[in-house]
Amino acid sequence: MARPYIPKRAMVIAAHPDDIEFSCAGTVARWAREGAQVCYVLCTSGDVGIAEAGMTKARAAEIREAEQREAAAIVGVQEVVFLREPDGLLEATLALRKKLVRQIRRFKPDTVVCGDPQALWSGEGYINHPDHRAAALAAIDAVFPAAGQPNLFEELAEEGLSAHKVYKVYVISWEAAPNLTYVDISSTIDLKIAALKAHKSQMGDWDPSESVKAWAAERAKGLEFEYAESFRVITFADAAPKPETTAEAATLPTTKD
Repeated sequence: MARPYIPKRAMVIAAHPDDIEFSCAGTVARWAREGAQVCYVLCTSGDVGIAEAGMTKARAAEIREAEQREAAAIVGVQEVVFLREPDGLLEATLALRKKLVRQIRRFKPDTVVCGDPQALWSGEGYINHPDHRAAALAAIDAVFPAAGQPNLFEELAEEGLSAHKVYKVYVISWEAAPNLTYVDISSTIDLKIAALKAHKSQMGDWDPSESVKAWAAERAKGLEFEYAESFRVITFADAAPKPETTAEAATLPTTKD
């Protein structure tokens, strides 16, 4: 059986704290366990996401950023970047695209994970938040072609940030569709749940364990594993990482399933 794809460096771009935990933290945990370096980029700090009397946006942002850092650490992610765009008002502007290009050129991921900008709703009880769609569209536009074009946003070169082409884009998919890639998260489902629970301001009295397992089991239906997350994967063959030399391979961390 072919070894599952594990990126060396992955960047996850999302709109709000907790978006990653709901959607792809099981995959991130598996990649991190296998030695991948992962960076989260949050477009907003979720500053309008705590509906409590007397809560200010500044205090809400502080709480939610702390929760996101805790959630990231649970799955093995140490770097979290907050762009601090206005929560609830996010737009896929050129300014946001440039901010994401800056992060892509700085971190140089071979893989970027983001939402689906075309996902307007899921089933009969959910409309996709406009911030989710805006973050997803900005991420896609930053990946291709912007991040890889040296003559676009030339001023970033003054910051020492050269053009960078991403090899794979993992677009989170909530709906059944042909040609999806399913990642086995059976061994990391508990980490996904623990990371989601770190968002205490959003969970309240709700324990997400059963729901998360039910969603992941539905994704894995008909497959040979218990729990899964699903993605539409776009691969840019011209950006494939170069084969490692024997010396380089010897320095990579070894892990066990």
